[in-house]
Amino acid sequence: MKTIYFVRHGESEANRLGLSAGSEFDTPLTDKGRQQARKTGQELKHKNIELIIASPLGRTVETAQIIANEIGYDAKTIVTSPLFIERGMGIYSKGPDEDYLKAATSGDPLHESVEPAQQMHERISEGLKWLESFKEKNILIVSHGGVSRILRLMHKDLPHSHMYKIERLPNAAIYEFTM
Repeated sequence: MKTIYFVRHGESEANRLGLSAGSEFDTPLTDKGRQQARKTGQELKHKNIELIIASPLGRTVETAQIIANEIGYDAKTIVTSPLFIERGMGIYSKGPDEDYLKAATSGDPLHESVEPAQQMHERISEGLKWLESFKEKNILIVSHGGVSRILRLMHKDLPHSHMYKIERLPNAAIYEFTM
């Protein structure tokens, strides 16, 4: 059995500005986001994290590095994986987050440029299967709000179509589960 500590990245510039930041938009952390990551690192300090995996986007890598420094983990050994990258938001990326969320919750199909929720679900499932190949038992994943929604759907055994019926985790929040 493995214990997974999932952390959403700290506040990014896009979060601060109310913009959608899909996989196409690599927006940096704010000073507040760095503070959030330090606080989360303190919360994880005694969890015996053996492996840190991050989405390859800058906001998640920096969050992972800050947490690594707080818990005494060698930040040079952080593994990045596109399996845990944020949803591709297509035409909504860099636009107002409220426009994206309105479209995503309308019940109408999203624009073809947006990564389908089913495809995202399959990608994250592949990521979880990949984690099984590691010997480490206490793993930290630093990723994104959309990924957190899919993971929590999986654990509640709900279909991917319920993605926006679950709130996204707050920045730098921890979601713990076992596999």
